[in-house]
Amino acid sequence: MEKREDSLQNFDVEGLNHAIHGMNALEILRETVRILRYNLSGFMAIAAVLISPVCAVQMSNLLVDRSLLKRLSVRLMLLARSSGLPLRPLIKQSCQKFSETAISSAVCFPLYATLLLLSKAAVVYSVDCTYSRKKFDPSKFYVIALKICSRVLSTYLWVSMVIVGCLTLFVVLLVTISSTFSVLGFSDDFNVYMAILEGLIFSVAFANAVIICNIAVVISVLEDVSGPQALLGSSALIKGQTQVGLLIFLGSTMGMAFVEGLFEQRVKLLSYGDGSSRIWEGPLLVVMSSFVMLIDFMMSTVFYFSCKSYTMEASTGEVDSILERMVVSDEAAPIKSQPQELKHQH
Repeated sequence: MEKREDSLQNFDVEGLNHAIHGMNALEILRETVRILRYNLSGFMAIAAVLISPVCAVQMSNLLVDRSLLKRLSVRLMLLARSSGLPLRPLIKQSCQKFSETAISSAVCFPLYATLLLLSKAAVVYSVDCTYSRKKFDPSKFYVIALKICSRVLSTYLWVSMVIVGCLTLFVVLLVTISSTFSVLGFSDDFNVYMAILEGLIFSVAFANAVIICNIAVVISVLEDVSGPQALLGSSALIKGQTQVGLLIFLGSTMGMAFVEGLFEQRVKLLSYGDGSSRIWEGPLLVVMSSFVMLIDFMMSTVFYFSCKSYTMEASTGEVDSILERMVVSDEAAPIKSQPQELKHQH
């Protein structure tokens, strides 16, 4: 117990009383681990209550209609073939994965817009509390969530439209370029190589878009902006720090891909003997996925504070968090207006 208290005191000295200025990806990861240790119970509660149910539904594809998935995959393969791309295993697998991701995202969107979005806001609030040397308070977060829910939801809807627009643009460009090369008489191998090259270029652009969208959600929680303003603010905020954001995105993507790959192989396809291994491997992998997602949310929030060059106050006592100051100011506004109204009446 004493060792635990010493670690929290060390965190106060080393982790809080400094300026968060221009940290690289590794320093952001270390800062995230320090924050996790300081407010462990709050973050674990968020992961268990809000993130885990979403991960369980998403990874198991319980809501995905297999017949719809098969029809969409066939249509994408026909589209690829008509644009000049040969139906090789790589193309077929890409079409099937794209179809599965699209349908899963569509049917899970209500969960994303409620539980997952609420978990992001809770993580941002917890990190903000940690920088204020406070613990996660569910009652305060409930009050704050009621005040910011409209602007956070609005930002998330805009973020969703941006992501869908990027993916649609990629498909349109891929079909257009492949069709053009096919008409000009280039070989199927050349079309495949060009499609891979376009995919690599798009991956970098898409990663930047995802980073901007993630920070926009954080901005909508901590600042009084939403929608396009949050996206524009995010784009301006990460200038000069894009490489750090890309490394964070790469690490999170690799972690999620690793866990989802394990779930696909160990739970969906394979099992030991009579299949009893799924009883414990499935929940374990869901917990791992929830933890990776939690770390991703936390790193995005720390990245926001890093880009803002956020500096903690030098005092060792507790200070109000950004969100709590916002709530207090909103509650104080009507009180300040009452004397002015009485003065006008007199």
